[in-house]
Amino acid sequence: MNMLNTLTIALGGAIGSVMRYWFSGLIARVWGETFPWGTIIVNITGCFVIGLFFTATGSEGRLLVPPIWRQFFMIGICGGYTTFSSFSLQTLNLANDGEWLRAGANVLLSVALCLVAVWVGHVLALQINSMKGS
Repeated sequence: MNMLNTLTIALGGAIGSVMRYWFSGLIARVWGETFPWGTIIVNITGCFVIGLFFTATGSEGRLLVPPIWRQFFMIGICGGYTTFSSFSLQTLNLANDGEWLRAGANVLLSVALCLVAVWVGHVLALQINSMKGS
């Protein structure tokens, strides 16, 4: 890992994060905030884009893109836009390799453990919030 790769990915991550903020906010303003449509659509579009780019620029793809720019786009922009895209691509790669058990485990463990983690964080924050100031 060198500094140029790190800075390139960081720039992509910043761009992707701003895109997520802007796009999910736009969707929330248009469709309302009673259901997380913004997050769902960001995740779906991010998964579509990373799948398209990964395949189109891979060794068997039609587009020749240097590794640093693949990292900029897939790790940086897509990772900043949605980490769900990376998770989905990794699951697809496991399935394509015939690793169905591992692909299923990745889905089940990621969803279940992340839901548990967000709940534990929520409960911990509720406890911290309820403490009296010193």
